Amino acid sequence: MGTRHDRGGPDPATDDRADYDYEGGSVERPAFVAALEDRIDGTVRFDEYTRQLYATDASAYEVTPIGVVYPTSTADVAAVVDYCAERGTPVLPRGGGTSLAGQAVNEAVVVDCSRHMDAIESVDPAGHTARAQVGVTLGALNDRLADHGLKFAPDPAWGDKSVLGGAIGNNSTGAHSLKYGKTDAYIEDCEVVLADGTVTTFGEVTLDELRSRADRDGLEGQIYAAIARLVDDEREAVTAAFPDLKRNVSGYNLDRLLSEAEDGSVNVARLLAGSEGTLAIVTEATVSLEPLPETKSLALLSYHDLIDAMADVPAILEHDPAAVEVLDDVLLELAADTEEFGDLVDQLLPADTGAVLLVEFYAENDPQGKQRVADLLADRVGNVGTDAVAQSGADSLTDAPREAFHGQEAHEESERKRFWKLRKSGLPILLGRTSDAKHISFIEDTAVPPENLADYVAEFQELLADNDTFASFYAHAGPGCLHIRPLVNTKTVEGVEQMAAIADGATDLVTTYGGSVSGEHGDGRARTQWNRKLYGQDVWEVFRELKAAFDPDWLLNPGQVCGYAADEAIPEGVPARARAVDMTDDLRFDPDYEFEMAFEPAMEWDNENGFQGMVELCHGCGGCRGPQETTGGVMCPTYRAAGEESTATRGRANALRQAMSGDLPADPTDEAFVDEIMDLCIGCKGCAKDCPSEVDMAKLKTEVEHAHHQEHGASLRSKLFAHVETLSAWGSRLAPLSNWLAGAPGSDRLAERLVGIASERSLPTFKRESFEDWFAQRGPAVDPEDAQRRALLVPDTYNNYSNPDVLRAAVRVLEAADVHVAVPDDATSSGRAAHSKGFVDVARERARTNVDALDGRVADGWDVVLVEPSDAVMFQSDYRDLLGSDAAPVADNAYGLCEYLDRFRLDERVDWTGGEETLTYHGHCHQKAVSRDHHAVGVLRRAGYAVDPLDSGCCGMAGSFGYEAEHYSMSQAIGRILFDQIADSDGDAVVAPGASCRTQLGDRRGHESPSHPVERLADALAD
Repeated sequence: MGTRHDRGGPDPATDDRADYDYEGGSVERPAFVAALEDRIDGTVRFDEYTRQLYATDASAYEVTPIGVVYPTSTADVAAVVDYCAERGTPVLPRGGGTSLAGQAVNEAVVVDCSRHMDAIESVDPAGHTARAQVGVTLGALNDRLADHGLKFAPDPAWGDKSVLGGAIGNNSTGAHSLKYGKTDAYIEDCEVVLADGTVTTFGEVTLDELRSRADRDGLEGQIYAAIARLVDDEREAVTAAFPDLKRNVSGYNLDRLLSEAEDGSVNVARLLAGSEGTLAIVTEATVSLEPLPETKSLALLSYHDLIDAMADVPAILEHDPAAVEVLDDVLLELAADTEEFGDLVDQLLPADTGAVLLVEFYAENDPQGKQRVADLLADRVGNVGTDAVAQSGADSLTDAPREAFHGQEAHEESERKRFWKLRKSGLPILLGRTSDAKHISFIEDTAVPPENLADYVAEFQELLADNDTFASFYAHAGPGCLHIRPLVNTKTVEGVEQMAAIADGATDLVTTYGGSVSGEHGDGRARTQWNRKLYGQDVWEVFRELKAAFDPDWLLNPGQVCGYAADEAIPEGVPARARAVDMTDDLRFDPDYEFEMAFEPAMEWDNENGFQGMVELCHGCGGCRGPQETTGGVMCPTYRAAGEESTATRGRANALRQAMSGDLPADPTDEAFVDEIMDLCIGCKGCAKDCPSEVDMAKLKTEVEHAHHQEHGASLRSKLFAHVETLSAWGSRLAPLSNWLAGAPGSDRLAERLVGIASERSLPTFKRESFEDWFAQRGPAVDPEDAQRRALLVPDTYNNYSNPDVLRAAVRVLEAADVHVAVPDDATSSGRAAHSKGFVDVARERARTNVDALDGRVADGWDVVLVEPSDAVMFQSDYRDLLGSDAAPVADNAYGLCEYLDRFRLDERVDWTGGEETLTYHGHCHQKAVSRDHHAVGVLRRAGYAVDPLDSGCCGMAGSFGYEAEHYSMSQAIGRILFDQIADSDGDAVVAPGASCRTQLGDRRGHESPSHPVERLADALAD
């Protein structure tokens, strides 16, 4: 359609055209933007919305940038840096914005390479190397490499969202660093843009070449001269200061540089690993690769307490595992209380488990993998069975201390996933707090040698207790890098002081135990100041000298990694931005933070701090930023289609919080904010499940739109869609005339001109006889006294008036399963349409009508069944938001059709005659969001069908969204991701329970609308 929304992103017309003053300088914004736009092929955005969207990353910090640039090439990056260097304007390279220490936010011009610079230039399978631009996600890179049996080995948790440039800038590792180490080991060369805009390539050089290059003119020669001096003069100081630790990413990568120099050469590109964009901007890199493991096996060891587990790590490492991960009692107890992880804890762990270690092995074949696990269990577990001892071939168990009291193993992929799911439960649980106190990342990844873990953890627990808080200890026990997130309320002065005291004490501890303040997530704003204490004054000054050689004017991400400490004077001629950042400055939530409730929430918010708690919940990890080539999960379809920060859940959540805290000068109920930020949220609910913090953006959007309607009124189109059941009822009464009118020549263009319905869309047609009319004449066929169960089948609007065959099929299937079916004549539409358009009062009225109509019958033992997934979830979930506890009886007894059959195993009573056909199954995003989508697959398979269930997201239709003219192109862009998945499936036919999904798929040229799963079940019934 060519509209702004099809492109995504804030409207350039909203640019703040005033000049902008920042610490250390100012920007004449119109001239600055125009100059950059003239110099690059990419996009330049200095508007208020974009700047606020880039003010945060995944850390506890918030700093509004000067502006944002999306380059398309190295030449673009060089032009931006060159122009900024001439004017003394800082520059910050940024990828996915998943940084946990605050290194991806600064008062600078942000250069976001993740938008366009994501090409994989080449793969050399024989040489085990690949070359790619820095904006490519590690997930996309590894997907390409998997065809060759290779991978980029470092595996940070958000590898499918974080990018190659971020991995280099952070010197990333991951759960399998015991095998693979850090990113620096895999960097062969880097194309970089230097601080003055010069483009060059850094790679391996001999020491003689290094010294000869010091004679080159300009900044490049200055850099080589500084590195040569480091090699020649600073070995002793660096060796004495750096810990003997594999997991150290604090400061500059000098230990790697000097270690390589012992062999007569250095790889200058590897010096950039962990430099956080402060030395140069990497635009392309050649990286070495590792073969994929042939097979894996797992052991899960249980301990009575965390200290026992930590004391056992050194002995486990003697078995050469690929990963050793820990969960402590704090997380296990929290996990046991959650719906998602509670059963897993109960099934896997003995009752008195105080900590677990997950130990993974790589092996050349399955027998070897099983043997390695058996050897570990025989060696380390006190109650291991005789089978494991026999498999180990050991004469005796061992003379070593036996710390674990229970052990179990997993070899099949499904079982390994269960074990890893338990390990990965930690982050979602900790990040789900909606209180003012949060588990923030500021000492999260301190690291010590594994042999010191037990003593270190014991003292760390004392440190937390002395500061009146607690934390959970989890993650990478094998290399000694534990994730520790204390519970701190930085909205108070006391909380900020508490944060600083803990960080100071943690630095003392890691120094005592030979560790580092960062073993994984880098320095950034959280840890830069502690590098001085960690390494000492001499090396702190070496860091500064290296920074000044690369970046004499301190323009590249200034203040990070090193600088001048608070008690140090900045020399004359050195800019003020050379001051090292302080960890308590620029906090997202600080004692001055204020949240103004711009409107009264209309729904129930059953969490700490209610609506405000949900608005503030996003911690910025970027889990919603799945690129277009990514499949799997639901979140976030508009970002996958558009690639714009404003179309991700993180962008919307941050913008809403910033509008309500005053950081963004916008009223969240105004047309401009709703249009810019909320409009493209399609309400798929994926974030409520896929987001680690479970940010429910669909519900937040409903609140904002409701407040907007209350304040400014609603459009005619929104009102029509909100009351679609009334329109459909009239369409049915007037059929076939209504169908003729809708299909008359020119009617599509008229509908678009009058109410904004996309002319490309085929409108629903109506049946003269609705399902309710049909059932009223037919009646039930199963006697209620003899039935297995009794079900109230509540018709949805679409299938009642437009496609009653689906509901008729549902009746046939339910009755074949010996269910007495009734259709309540006093119920109404679910209210889903009104709810999705922000008409909360209308949706609540529908909910109240239905609850009042059904409540008594549910109490008498009736079940409520719906065939439309979004309606089923409306009853199960959204009614609780609208009516609170009043909705509970009906909500607890409401089911989607296939969920109902599967949960009560009703289909096992049916004589199925399903054929040889393979069905490609696309589930509905709302059901996926509440983990109720899998039931249809099981029922279809038991009916005799082979089923290929797609791990798909939203279809893009999203109720009325895909009908709206300005959203048509976005709807199609989202849909194409699903279309490609269907094309790759081997299924003979597609089935989809959602009416919107079937409409989207049926609107494709040359394609018929898919069947509802219940229609295929009806086809499989024996005559």
